[in-house]
Amino acid sequence: MPVLLIAEDDEDIALVLTRVFKRAGMTVLRAADGQAALELIVEHHPDVVVTDLGMPRMDGWELIAAVRSRPEVADTPIAILSGHLRPGDPRAGTAQCCAILLKPCPNDQLLATVRELLAIGPHDHDSSESRCPAEMPVSV
Repeated sequence: MPVLLIAEDDEDIALVLTRVFKRAGMTVLRAADGQAALELIVEHHPDVVVTDLGMPRMDGWELIAAVRSRPEVADTPIAILSGHLRPGDPRAGTAQCCAILLKPCPNDQLLATVRELLAIGPHDHDSSESRCPAEMPVSV
């Protein structure tokens, strides 16, 4: 069973997300802030991380950077799910996240994104040969 970590400080949103992913057959770990999320990631090595950006103690940007700086978990697929991202934010292009979803995000789109990241699995985020969907060309 795939293991997903949700980093979300809003209790209501976290409960809904947990329910959605558990119904999809995933084991769900939850952290209410970025620091707690990092500790769980290092301890449990989840298959995918879904993080909000606006969180206490360590925001989502800092969480992504902290994960990418730790060799034992650096290849973990990470998706941002946030209502705090502003158009043109330069951090979106350099954060080494695999997907960006804006709240409110339809459950089917969220599940499809997480399933895609599960199918790709752990991957490099620094090379031109990366399997990261954020690095793949978009077809129109």
